Amino acid sequence: MFPRPAPGHRLATATGLLALLGYLTTGAWADPHVPAPPLRPVAELKAPTRITPVSSAAGTTTPLAAFAIQSTAKVGDSPAAVSSPGYPARGWYPAGPRSTVLAALLAAGVYDDPFRSTNLAKIPKADFEVPWWYRSDFTVADTARRTLLDFSGVVSAADVYVNGRQVAAARDVTGAYTHHELDVTALVRPGVNTVAFRIRPNEPSKDLTIGWLDWLQPPPDRNMGIVRDVLVRRGGPVALRDAHVVTKLAVPSLATADLTVRARARNDSDAPVTAEVTGVIGPTRFGGTLRLAAHETRTVTFSPAEVPRLRLAAPKVWWPAGMGGQPLYDLDLTARVSGTVSDTAHESFGIRDVQAPLNAAGARQYRINGRPLLIKGGGWSPDEFLRWDRGYAEDRLRYAVDLGLNTLRLEGHLEPDEFFELADRYGVLTLPGWECCTKWEGQVNGTENGEKWTPADYPVAKASMAAEAARLRDHPSVISFLIGSDFAPDATIEKNYLDALRAADWNLPVVSAASDKSSPQLGSSGMKMTGPYDWVPPEYWYAKREGGATGFNSETSAGPSIPTLDTLRRMLTPAELDSLWRDPGAKQYHRSPSATFGTLSLYDAALAARYGAPTGLADYVRKAQLAQYENVRAQFEAYGRNATDPEEPATGVIHWMFNSGWTSLHWQLTDRYLDQNGAYFGAKKANEPLHVQYGYDDRTVTVVNNRHTTLRGLSARATLFDPDGTLRYDGTATGLSVAGDGAHTNALTLPDSVPGLSRTYLLRLVLTDADGREVSRNVYWLSGEQDTLDWPRTTWWYTPTTGYADLTGLASMAQVPVAATATTRSDGGTSTTTVTLRNTTDGRTPSLLTDVHLVDGRGAPVLPVRWSDNEVGLWPGESVTLTAVYRTADLHGAAPRVRVSGWNTPERTVPAA
Repeated sequence: MFPRPAPGHRLATATGLLALLGYLTTGAWADPHVPAPPLRPVAELKAPTRITPVSSAAGTTTPLAAFAIQSTAKVGDSPAAVSSPGYPARGWYPAGPRSTVLAALLAAGVYDDPFRSTNLAKIPKADFEVPWWYRSDFTVADTARRTLLDFSGVVSAADVYVNGRQVAAARDVTGAYTHHELDVTALVRPGVNTVAFRIRPNEPSKDLTIGWLDWLQPPPDRNMGIVRDVLVRRGGPVALRDAHVVTKLAVPSLATADLTVRARARNDSDAPVTAEVTGVIGPTRFGGTLRLAAHETRTVTFSPAEVPRLRLAAPKVWWPAGMGGQPLYDLDLTARVSGTVSDTAHESFGIRDVQAPLNAAGARQYRINGRPLLIKGGGWSPDEFLRWDRGYAEDRLRYAVDLGLNTLRLEGHLEPDEFFELADRYGVLTLPGWECCTKWEGQVNGTENGEKWTPADYPVAKASMAAEAARLRDHPSVISFLIGSDFAPDATIEKNYLDALRAADWNLPVVSAASDKSSPQLGSSGMKMTGPYDWVPPEYWYAKREGGATGFNSETSAGPSIPTLDTLRRMLTPAELDSLWRDPGAKQYHRSPSATFGTLSLYDAALAARYGAPTGLADYVRKAQLAQYENVRAQFEAYGRNATDPEEPATGVIHWMFNSGWTSLHWQLTDRYLDQNGAYFGAKKANEPLHVQYGYDDRTVTVVNNRHTTLRGLSARATLFDPDGTLRYDGTATGLSVAGDGAHTNALTLPDSVPGLSRTYLLRLVLTDADGREVSRNVYWLSGEQDTLDWPRTTWWYTPTTGYADLTGLASMAQVPVAATATTRSDGGTSTTTVTLRNTTDGRTPSLLTDVHLVDGRGAPVLPVRWSDNEVGLWPGESVTLTAVYRTADLHGAAPRVRVSGWNTPERTVPAA
């Protein structure tokens, strides 16, 4: 969600937008190394020739393949003409099947690369203040079947026409999430048919659609367009709709599961019919007969009471990644009339149980399949232009699993069905909900963005809830719906939402808000939204107050996340790069349109005070990686350790955010190009399945076990060093045991003072198993002078720091050579590069935050890539072997190489073929 201002303050909104470089109308992502296409005048464009062939078979669903779009300001023809077959759409722009207006224009090369510099601010907003036409042609060979248009995802409203006739008005087709089905049987004819949408401009403060606040510079078209598939359905007299499975898993035994199948059977004909409805789930078959009056709709139910085989013994239970497998079941339903197929329905589902009661401290505590679950997640951002790319989404979900996260929160911006299918497959839990700071909360959010509701808004909101509930309920990755974000709905809105959820057989927890708010029926949210959203020191996270590690923090982070030099050079001009490190007070266009987050002043002040003033761009970036690694690591480590606190346990934390929808300088664990910086590897380290960590608050060395089984015979060793490698303390605890499911054991406590230890020092933690094998390693850079937080002056976005830890001693570390050897094997389109690093110095100094980047023949990062570990610390004579997994095609035919660098390691690149 978006951070909110304190009462009496508003977040400033800047103009501008960001686009996706090289995104194609096919939905494929262009090679980031290929320059953006040159600008083309409209006159060069030709009407798209893609016509969608629609099957004649009953029960088929065909998405329209493409659209042609144009501004109504440039179209003088009547709606009847525009929506008729054969209309010459000369000068219109091609658009994909799911495309905002601006997305199509970017794909057509109309604008310069909006990912770079301030190019996006140059796109004129006036072009998008009038409606735009979307038209598409499809062919039908047989008109004996019924034909229906099925769609959602219209932003924000549309008049709909088919073959020259209006079939729906914008007052009815409104709201990004409302679902519509239009019977156009009487208008469809053999051969070519045309459907046209006249899309109205989107105004997030006035419309129940999609908006942005301070995540990024908002797109000037405000995402107007059609962002989900428009489907053409064919069927007989009886239609099947709303097919789903309600599951009830026996907990905690997991021995049985009851499946209840429901669907609506609708008679679309003018005469009564008798329909046979049959279903299949694996080897289980069931069915029944029903009689429907003309235009009657009835709910068909099959339950274990009537079909005993729907009570499964030893069901295949779905688990989040790291806790078990992700098996899915398939439901197939068929309706026949007089023995002929009239319609079919298919749905995939998983079997799992989710509970989320309030604990004794009033915090929301999730349990899945009977096990307690610490929510460790991030805020998900879609592409700024809402363009869907399955491969790109899959890459990001793989990253979430790689980081040890179990949850992604979607605050509004609810992705297409494929996103949730992928989340099901990868075992990534999702927390969808409505967004803040727009019309969605305008009725209850006081002075923040979003107009008050009119009587017409209530049915749109209820219809949106009904449509999303029906769409999401069978996905095992979905574990809640948050019907409020910064604010909880009032009694009327809440009742409408809950009525819609109940009607959809929603059997998952419903949460009143992501903030510490209550609604009349649901009561307390059990969540907190206390920030921070800007820089705080690592020890902040251990305080049991504000955003510290207690309860469920629905969105929080230390704000800025400076990308790698590779990414920065792609997104900023040389002048902007110079300003980035020289001028902390400079407005940073790639941070936020918000006045609160417009500069990097808080972050830069802390960076200079703790690490020393930057001496150049490269020095600024390397210090940023240290700062981001230590801060994100501390955030997740604090919540992980405090999950079993006896009084105020931590139950969930959502890092704000997981990813960015554009080229950003803040709120991201991975950047827009999928490169990985210190924030990424700090999170990965903290969320290891078995992990040894340091407590900034009490100097304890703790072992956290996120596996299910108890582990015994562990040993933890803690050593303290001066930056030059002089050993000052060595302590070991042996015979440790730690229970599973997030339990922890305190191994030892570091002494308050160590003779001779320098003001800046290093801590190395090593955990070994009963056989002496290293199973976890963690390196900290610490100071005898602590950061000082001014808690009484805490704001909604941060707590001021009045004194800083002294880490400037790291600058004195000698340069350390690190030898690297690498080999690569490839199989089935996937390559694995194995890299061995060794600290070869003949002195005592360790290498700190040694980073390995996989690069191609031009030195550009090969992305995405999943490393076993990275940004490691090595003492003299120590070595580590790392692996990187990636797509072979992303090498672009070049031989792989690895680039090694670090805090005190000179950069070098070695072959990895």
